[in-house]
Amino acid sequence: MTSTVVAGVDGSPASTAAAQWAAEEARRRGAALRLVHAWPWLTDGVSSYAGPDDLPAAAERTLAEAADAVRQRRPELVVDTDTVLDAPVDGLVAAAADAELLVLGSRGRGGFTGLLLGSVSMAVAGRSGTPVVVVREAGPGAEGAGSGEVVVGVDAHAPEEEVLAFAFQEAALRGVAVRAVHGWDLPPLFGYAGGAVPAGEVAQLEALEAKLLSLALAGPRERHPGVEVVEDVRLGAARGLVEASAGAGLVVVGRRRRPVEFGPRLGRIAHAALHHAEAPVAVVPHG
Repeated sequence: MTSTVVAGVDGSPASTAAAQWAAEEARRRGAALRLVHAWPWLTDGVSSYAGPDDLPAAAERTLAEAADAVRQRRPELVVDTDTVLDAPVDGLVAAAADAELLVLGSRGRGGFTGLLLGSVSMAVAGRSGTPVVVVREAGPGAEGAGSGEVVVGVDAHAPEEEVLAFAFQEAALRGVAVRAVHGWDLPPLFGYAGGAVPAGEVAQLEALEAKLLSLALAGPRERHPGVEVVEDVRLGAARGLVEASAGAGLVVVGRRRRPVEFGPRLGRIAHAALHHAEAPVAVVPHG
């Protein structure tokens, strides 16, 4: 069975960048590309401003334009298009259920200009059982060219194998290094004490965190001996990962699968990366 990379397309500049990024990723993986447009009213014609055929025709036109743009750059790539009669979040999650990857733009046509991440992208990243990559319409790696290293957020105290495996696979496909960023925070007792923390104690704690990171990366290093690894320990988890994203080709973060349908779906690290990272962000479900 041919593997597939799925990209959500709605005609917005961000989704156009996502389609091109997905095309390059499909080429790297030797996969087919499937462009999907999901909207619940594509065929019912219930609208005060559109005739019965207007919405389906517009959806098909949007997909055709995106597919043509991809084929112009990568004529060898297998590109399919599909319209899904469903709400965008549900439709995209379902469309990518059997795919290797789902790629979305950071904001669709319904977003506010000041927002970095649209509600659909946020919701899909929090629900999808498939890894989701969110691409901005401009910036490093916006259309798949990202030549920078792959940055992955690592909790050295509880490393997630699925997240690390994804990051190392991406680095191997791109021929770049993995920068494993472990952000740590001072224990609460230092806050209670008040005043400055002795530099010697900070150095000792940082050395311990660095050792934990090395242990967490031992398995992935062994499985991917050709991938260069940069171990990066920083004070401040979310801030450290965002700072490390400058110049990166891809940022990889994890999201724990939830057994229930309510409550927050993205942790603070994934949330910070999606809103502030300077490179495309991959959210990998785990657990």
